[in-house]
Amino acid sequence: MTGRQAVAEIFEPGHALDHIRLAREADVVVIAPATADLMARAAHGHADDLLTACLLATGSQVLFVPAMNDRMWAHPQTVRNVEHLREIGYKVLDPDDGPLAIGEGSGPGRMPEPEAIFAQLGRLLEPDSSLRGRRILVTTGATREPVDPVRFISNHSSGKMGIAIASAAWRRGADVTLIAGHTEVAVPSGLRVIRADTTEAMARAVSDELASIDALVMAAAPADFTVKGAGATKLKREGGAPTLELAETADIVKAASASRKKGSVIVGFALETGDAARRGAEKLRSKNLDMIVVNDQNEPGAGFGGDTNRVTLMSKDGTREELPLMLKTELADELLDRIGAMLNGS
Repeated sequence: MTGRQAVAEIFEPGHALDHIRLAREADVVVIAPATADLMARAAHGHADDLLTACLLATGSQVLFVPAMNDRMWAHPQTVRNVEHLREIGYKVLDPDDGPLAIGEGSGPGRMPEPEAIFAQLGRLLEPDSSLRGRRILVTTGATREPVDPVRFISNHSSGKMGIAIASAAWRRGADVTLIAGHTEVAVPSGLRVIRADTTEAMARAVSDELASIDALVMAAAPADFTVKGAGATKLKREGGAPTLELAETADIVKAASASRKKGSVIVGFALETGDAARRGAEKLRSKNLDMIVVNDQNEPGAGFGGDTNRVTLMSKDGTREELPLMLKTELADELLDRIGAMLNGS
């Protein structure tokens, strides 16, 4: 299927040193699925087939992707073998929780999905180490302020930008926490996720994390207003259109800036619908941010919902950069380049 020869035998005539050649050529060795038996043999240094011989011969990173019955995964011997593999320096993914083989019900033991394996490969192969070991907090998505038990006021944020930033930071080796409101895209594996439906909940979640983080990237779109006295019962049409009284919500990023950990970096976002540069500069100053990402919702290819964005970066040292239209995944790396430089004092 790959268009390459499948190598299976360690003692095939003319291929006596294949285990050495393959071990040297590999940037990463991925074993998927990894059975309980294979992990047991690898943990004890066996080299009685081509695969285990390659493991002993390689100096590259190794990723095990387990798949087995949940009882086999929970067995004390398997637990010890996995612990030992990790002590050696191998990476072992935890299996997914879900339906197992026919008649075996559900539980931990399913092989993780290809997307999760691919993400782990990206983290193992990432050459940029500027964020390795850093604690990064990212907010994303829209908050929803209740009008009654079934209605709310919100905005069109999809969460794509924040999720792209969190994913890229995790790929670069950071310890990432994502505080997510309503999002329209799936959150990838590897991230610690805290759900926050309202602006108040998001503000509490950010406050709880501030003391331990190195950088906050406030990519969420929390509502600026909430409904005072939101009803406990559904509003009825029969009584006529209600009058809603609004109240300002907490300014999350401003409060975070005032109580940040010394040496941490805070990046804000400013989505405007006109005079974006001036408004962005005002927010940068008034909220005491290290950098603000400014864009205009009315500009084609920028703003909520799309896969692309075009932004201007403004820093507190007076630097201003206008970036071209690019994918949000590309923009995420551009932002993290600058965050890494600020954290490392360059």
